[in-house]
Amino acid sequence: MKTGKTLQELQMLNCVKVLERGQTLLYPTDTIWGLGCDATNQDAVSKVYRIKGRSEDKSFIILVSSTEMLRHYVDDLPPMACDLIQAMNQTPLTIIYPKAVNLPPNVPANDGSIAIRLVRGIFCADLITRLGKPIVSTSANLSGEPSPLCLADLSDELVASVDHVAIVEDSFKRELRPSRIIKLERNGMFSIIRD
Repeated sequence: MKTGKTLQELQMLNCVKVLERGQTLLYPTDTIWGLGCDATNQDAVSKVYRIKGRSEDKSFIILVSSTEMLRHYVDDLPPMACDLIQAMNQTPLTIIYPKAVNLPPNVPANDGSIAIRLVRGIFCADLITRLGKPIVSTSANLSGEPSPLCLADLSDELVASVDHVAIVEDSFKRELRPSRIIKLERNGMFSIIRD
């Protein structure tokens, strides 16, 4: 007897539709819980800034699910970046690239740079792959609150301010801390921002 889609599959499809409609989402990343949207939708990104109470002068991290997707949003991806990603394949790593492309003006930093992480978390990577676009990621908390490590840690105020919350099992293993951050310079050098 053929069964219908599982609850997890239906939840995933619903999350993709939320993002496609330009709405906001609380979801588990490969580190902590995130607040985000379709990173290519300028209006949706503005909504995330408003919910966070954050100035658009402070850019967000975006998440991608493959190096092919990464290449589409970074001008001239240096081989060193791929080497760093490969070397730290078990550790969440955000890299700040000197020049973003194919993104709305409110996504890159004022200097044109962009922080991107290639995610390893199963739910998050699947969500991005199905959407076919990167998603914005910022910690799912209001200013001054601790970063949420699981669904139960999300504040009622934040939940009420977004369009949808991904109701998924928290049983998968995540690195329960923010990612490491490395900044690549135009001259090929790099510096560690957060270890």
